[in-house]
Amino acid sequence: MKKPLLIGAHTSTAGGCYNGLVQGKQIGATTVQIFTSNQKQWKGRSIPLEEISKWNALKEETGIQVVMSHDSYLINLGSNNPELLEKSKTAFTAELERCHTLGIDYLNFHPGAYTTGTEEGCLDQIALSLIECANMVKKGSTLLVLETTAGQGTCVGHRFEQIKYIIDKVHPYLPIGVCIDTCHIFAAGYDIRTKEALDATLKEFDEVIGLKYLKALHINDSLKPLGSRVDRHASLGKGEIGLEGFKCIMQHPLLSTLPMYLETPDPELWPKEIELLRSYSNNLVNV
Repeated sequence: MKKPLLIGAHTSTAGGCYNGLVQGKQIGATTVQIFTSNQKQWKGRSIPLEEISKWNALKEETGIQVVMSHDSYLINLGSNNPELLEKSKTAFTAELERCHTLGIDYLNFHPGAYTTGTEEGCLDQIALSLIECANMVKKGSTLLVLETTAGQGTCVGHRFEQIKYIIDKVHPYLPIGVCIDTCHIFAAGYDIRTKEALDATLKEFDEVIGLKYLKALHINDSLKPLGSRVDRHASLGKGEIGLEGFKCIMQHPLLSTLPMYLETPDPELWPKEIELLRSYSNNLVNV
């Protein structure tokens, strides 16, 4: 029996988290990624009981099967600034609590940036920050998921070795996974434009990190070229990756059953992009 395709987008929760589910249904999604709180504010909100009730009812009504939350863009769990680090850990813990409240499957987050510190110091601090919230992780079923980055500025997570470094330090204390962002890894220098290139990148991912840790995909084309280390999303087929790369992803047996989330810049195109991705998955190719 074939597993259902889990394809969706980062939908809007304006007016309540449950509206992300409503928009997901409207665009033909079977999974959605959302913000549970304003991603540009440090102080998160508590989710009222009425909203929780609506969320639970609409999750069943819409048929959305898997939900991923994306944490605030302000959070930097690897910061060497004590004040910023403390605010980041507080905000991250509050986000995790909201995820548990709503029964959200995955909490996706950018690892962090070392700013005026060092790369190794940043990676160590990210791991320590995550370990410190291990007790909160155990209070629910939400899985923490590290997102691969483009490596812009001093952001870490653009090399598979950096992700592996964090996982090795964290996994004895709490479960953790990885979300590959197609734009980000391409900008970081990992080619995915052809089947051969995708196979080589996945082989390297498996050898360095392990495919067992790969839990989800962000599906975005890239405005900037391979290895540019500049994070600029493009609509599918309108960037440097091209449609062939996404066809290969959808036809790859190791990827096609993972939850996939569009973060492409034009929400009006999401229904067509979801339909396009589904059309690519009809006939799986051999690995």
